[in-house]
Amino acid sequence: METIKNEINTHVGPDRLLQESDLDQLSYLQNVINESLRLYPTLPLLLPREASDDIRIGGYLVPRGTMLMVNAWTIQRDPVLWDDPDSFIPERFDRRGGDRR
Repeated sequence: METIKNEINTHVGPDRLLQESDLDQLSYLQNVINESLRLYPTLPLLLPREASDDIRIGGYLVPRGTMLMVNAWTIQRDPVLWDDPDSFIPERFDRRGGDRR
């Protein structure tokens, strides 16, 4: 919280309210928002999709017309995709050389 406060004071200043046009300059705030949404997605399951063709996913045949449900919550906490997936680490989204892993 202290880092966000300092970033806002540096780029926006203490004399005015934060505006949407300021967001491009507030990279750490964007990292915090992304990490919050990664850990706590607004919808844990994405909207259902229907396979338009036969497809093989992870070695499994998914026939055309099959209803597919994607569990975003599980993907966003997968230790294969994320280092320390249950920890709040906004720096993993840092565009200045940070790595998601």
